[in-house]
Amino acid sequence: MRHPKSEEAAAVQIDIHIGKRLKRRRSLLGLSQQKLAAAIGLTFQQIQKYEKGVNRISASRLYQLGQILDVPPAYFFDGMGALEEATTDSAASGSIAARMPAENGEDIFARRESLELVRAHYNIPSPLLRRRVLEFVRKLAQDEPHAPGAPKA
Repeated sequence: MRHPKSEEAAAVQIDIHIGKRLKRRRSLLGLSQQKLAAAIGLTFQQIQKYEKGVNRISASRLYQLGQILDVPPAYFFDGMGALEEATTDSAASGSIAARMPAENGEDIFARRESLELVRAHYNIPSPLLRRRVLEFVRKLAQDEPHAPGAPKA
């Protein structure tokens, strides 16, 4: 038997998840709500509503947003495994952000430092150099004596 209230709650959770993914991608690209809105002929208030999950995004609009943000429409659904399993355990979602350590429970991609690092990385024109920088940063993280999983001295 279907439970309309639980289906409505699940739909709202999906809208919130998609909105968070939209906001994250927009922020990573350094786009303001105003610029994104102008690119698709909306107001920044509508983008705000999408990002908060207040308004549902249609399939055609999701496709359009994906083109502007240079991601496939499936990007917006990444990490929804936790919602499908009706669990609030973010580690179960499988998304990169869910596996990343957060400080004080905050989303690490909401931090300015994280956004600056990602933007700087993608501004490196050479794919080979980007890969080397990534390997270097991983090595630094492993060598840090206080890093989780780092070998003890």
